[in-house]
Amino acid sequence: MPWFSLDRQERKGGRDCGTTRIERMKKTVIYLIAGIILTLVALVTATPVMDSIFSGQMEFANEMYNDNLYFMTTLFAVIIAWVLGAVYYYVINSVSFSRWYHWMIVLVAGALLSAIVCFVYCNGVFDTNGVDYADELFGYSVTNLFQEALLFIIVSFSIRWWSSNCRHTPIPE
Repeated sequence: MPWFSLDRQERKGGRDCGTTRIERMKKTVIYLIAGIILTLVALVTATPVMDSIFSGQMEFANEMYNDNLYFMTTLFAVIIAWVLGAVYYYVINSVSFSRWYHWMIVLVAGALLSAIVCFVYCNGVFDTNGVDYADELFGYSVTNLFQEALLFIIVSFSIRWWSSNCRHTPIPE
């Protein structure tokens, strides 16, 4: 195809280059649905996966399982990931805050917040039960930190497409 038959945006190297607006919308909806499905899978499989990871610490794993803490802490991580993702991409949504390192700051803040919430909530439940698992709980909080980071990455790639300024963060299309 000769260069003069291309429209102005294609000649400039713009985004359109053969894809229509409807095709892009379909792609973004698929990303959103995939993010929701992956989040639900993480939520549903949280108890068996975390229980198998911490099965070597039998008393701790039993307390976590019996009090349904694996599910609750994963639910907290999911909520924090989706809320912080929405805040970054739609509330902050600033050109001056659309670099990968700004996104990384939000990811680290969310991961630390999730780990702290996990530790405080589980420690409160254990104090109510009259048991002390502070060392094991610290290890679980670190695991929850990585779980939150993975969830935030999933959320980012699910919802970033509708952001007007941050849609290319952390990785350009």
